[in-house]
This record gives sequence, C-alpha cells and structure tokens, in this order.
Amino acid sequence: MNIRHYVPSRPPIACPPFALARKQFQPHNRNHPRKPPIAPLRLLKQAQSYPNGTKITRSDLDSEDATPEGGEYFSWEVNVKALSSLSAFVGKTFAIWVIVFAVLGYVFPDVFKQVAPYIVTLLGIIMFGMGLTISVDDFREVVKRPYEVGIGVVAQFLIMPLLAVLLTKVIPMSPEVAAGVILVGCCPGGTSSNVMTYLSKGDVALSVACTSVTTLAAPLVTPFLVWLFASQYLPVDGMAMFISIVKVVLVPLALGFALQKLLPSVVKSAVPVLPLVSVIGIVLIVAAVVGASKGAIAQSGLLIFAVVVLHNGLGYLLGFTAAKVFGLSLAKRKAIAIEVGMQNSGLGAALANAYFSPVAAVPSAIFSVWHNISGALLANYFSSRTDEAADEAAIKAS
Repeated sequence: MNIRHYVPSRPPIACPPFALARKQFQPHNRNHPRKPPIAPLRLLKQAQSYPNGTKITRSDLDSEDATPEGGEYFSWEVNVKALSSLSAFVGKTFAIWVIVFAVLGYVFPDVFKQVAPYIVTLLGIIMFGMGLTISVDDFREVVKRPYEVGIGVVAQFLIMPLLAVLLTKVIPMSPEVAAGVILVGCCPGGTSSNVMTYLSKGDVALSVACTSVTTLAAPLVTPFLVWLFASQYLPVDGMAMFISIVKVVLVPLALGFALQKLLPSVVKSAVPVLPLVSVIGIVLIVAAVVGASKGAIAQSGLLIFAVVVLHNGLGYLLGFTAAKVFGLSLAKRKAIAIEVGMQNSGLGAALANAYFSPVAAVPSAIFSVWHNISGALLANYFSSRTDEAADEAAIKAS
C-alpha cells in the first residue's frame, strides 16, 4: 500500500492528529528510527474529514499544535504552555493581585470570611510548592558561605523582632495589633525576597540560602521569639505554635522535596505553574484576613498601615547597614537588606488567626500587600546601583 495515497476514513473522536499518526503509521522495520508523530501526516495530500465536518489541510498540519476547530481535539503541550504563561504573568503582577483581593475582601467580607478556616491549608499548599523547588544546591551555599548566610539569618531573626517591639512601645495600639506586629516580625523571610533580589541584581544564591535556613529554623525560633516578646500582650502557647509550624511548614516542605526526588519529570513539568498556585493561596489568605477584620481595619487601618510601612522600611535599612558593617559586597548587601525586610506574612496571618484573633492577623495581611510593593520599588532602585570597587577591579583586569 502506498502511504502517500492512504487517508484514514474515520479517526476516533478522542484521537488528535498526532496520536492518530502514532497509531496508523508505525514503521514495520524495527531498525528504522521512529519519525516524529506528526511527520507522516505531512505526507497526506488530501484533506482529512472529521466527524464534526471540520477539515484539516496539509498547510494546517505544518504545526504540531494544530487542532480542528470545534474544541474536540486539544494539545496537552499547548495547554501547559498557556498555563505556564498565565502563571508567569500572575507571578510578575503579584503585588497588583494582592491589592485587588485585599480590596475585594474589604468590600465583600461575608464572601471571603468563608475562606478563613482554610488559611492553614492554603499556607501548607504554598509551602509544599516551595518544597518542590528547593534543591540540594541551596544548602550547599550554606556550607560554602556560612559567614554570609549566618549574617543574613541572624539579622533576620534579630532586627525584625526588635523593631516590632520598639514600634509597639512607641506607637499606641491595642494588644491584639501589638501581638500581630511582633508575630510578623518573628516570622522567617518571605519567598518573594528571592525574586526581588534577582530584580535588584543582588546575590540570589545568598538570598535563597537565607530563606531556606530561616524557614527551616522557624518552628523553633518563631515560637520562642513570639513567647519572649508578645506574652506581655496576649497569652502565647509556644509548644502549640511549634507543632503548628512543623505541620504547616516542615511537613509540606519535606513532602514537596521528596516528591521532587521520586517523580522528577512530573515535578519539572509542574514547576512553571507553581507561581500561579502560590499567588492564589496568598491572595485568598489576605482577602480572608481582611474580610474577617473589616471592623478593626475601618477603625485603625491607617495606624496599622503606618506601623507596617515603618517596620518594613527600617528592616530594609538596618539589614543593608548590618551587611555593610560586616564588609559584604554590594550584591550581598542588597540580598540581605531585602531578605530582612520581607517576611513570610502568610505564616504570620495563619498563626495569628489560629492563636490570637483575626485582628492580630491584620498586620500580616497588610504586610503581605505592602512588602511586595516596597520590594519592587527597592529592587528597581537597587538595580541601578553597582559596586564601584568591583567595577574598577574589572576595568583594571581587562
């Protein structure tokens, strides 16, 4: 039979063209290399008629992604690419979506209050996604550069908690809000800091290493610091908080890392979609907290916003200063400044909602909105700054 004059009369409805090629045109010679699935279809000179009346001509078959109109045939590759593009877009516009959903949570509180019981679950999903992206190389950086990573980790757990305590002493606020400010200050670094460090032309490897170490240390350090500084405002159950952080942070991280090793190909194909999942989780947490605390925000929202702006801004400044005092390069100073100033506010909101009150979660929710805006602005400023000493050395070397 001459393959050039053979046209399948009626392909199965659920079988797209490239799958049809695999089934109908398998080479009989085992030593003959298998051609790409779409290649035999390009040999067809006649149009293929499908059950719904749609026709595909040879020109239509020049692309592997071509499918008949009518929506009966879909290319999985095209769908994944489209979803990955959407995920990348949403990740880049993260700050905008957080603001949008914060407003929606305030305008429609009854809708988003329904999400409040699932805040811990949403955070667990986000941390599971982080586990899928953690690599052994992240921890090799800790071994390679313990001094620099140590500066970043100590600065993270020293500067932000002490700043929070100072702000609660200087600015009058309710015990719930004060406890919430201290709680978000005691949280580990946020994953957004890695993106902002990249945009600022900072040391991304150092930023990732610091985020990983502070996140793994959070079950021990965060409950202790909250108990130490916030007990004067509200009762703190350090052991219960420790167990919660293990469940919502370490367990999902470990599961994600294990799945990455067991099914690397599956995880690799899913990684481009993770920003979309993370953004959905964060914006829902923010909207839920805002919706559940609308009254408190209406009463003292401006005060809380001012405290968050000061907390975040001073964190950037003192983080940068600390790195400079210890003689780190500009790229490393950028990384540590952003790492210190940006917090895992999702964890803060989940813990505040579980152990304090919805009002105590408001600083974390506002922090989540603001630090993405300020981080982008700081990254834009940092990106225009270069290390003059390094530039001069490069010029001399050339």
